[in-house]
Amino acid sequence: MTPERLNRLNRTLSNRQPDLTVVLDQVDKPFNLSAILRSCDAAGVWEAHAVYPRKVGRRTSQGYSAGVGKWVNLKCHDSIDGVISGLHERGFSVYAAHPSRSARDFREVSYIHPTAILMGAELDGVSERGLEMADEHLQIPMMGMGMSLNVSVATALILYEAQRQRIESGLYEACRLSEEVYEPTLFEWAHPAVADYCRRHGLKYPALREDGELAEPLRR
Repeated sequence: MTPERLNRLNRTLSNRQPDLTVVLDQVDKPFNLSAILRSCDAAGVWEAHAVYPRKVGRRTSQGYSAGVGKWVNLKCHDSIDGVISGLHERGFSVYAAHPSRSARDFREVSYIHPTAILMGAELDGVSERGLEMADEHLQIPMMGMGMSLNVSVATALILYEAQRQRIESGLYEACRLSEEVYEPTLFEWAHPAVADYCRRHGLKYPALREDGELAEPLRR
């Protein structure tokens, strides 16, 4: 573990936004999922949510989000109702990307409070149920012949507007994750093989020294 690597892990964790998330409503193409998670990581999203079509079955971040997926928690769900209801209970506003008559320009919405961005698959868009449950609809102005952007591109645009607003509001200036979340996550990022061994054998994670190395040998 080099000092540069440890500093980068700590900086990334300190920038994570536990109250900014993305909900993927049946976005089932692996390359779109991977690209969206990459944008989530870049914008500081702590966790994302995905609801998958029954014909495809439950996907996970493993494989489809190789590389960047391990830095963003992806929670899989069976229905859009459960996801949005759970977010509402936690105080999130849910904004669906959909060009309805009532949709607002995505740059006119505030993202500095608990916010979930609801994105749908490219062909079908957000499901009817998702649109019904969303608090508001957003749209990205289009000046050409195309009616919409690729879902991963659209997600990135909205996330970076959210990031811009949150930077101006100082939401990236101090760590917003609890110690109970931060410490084990740092260990898992710094020592994934050791963390996997501990999970498989029911062991607690060893303490880390200031340089990020294990404070004591792992008990086997």
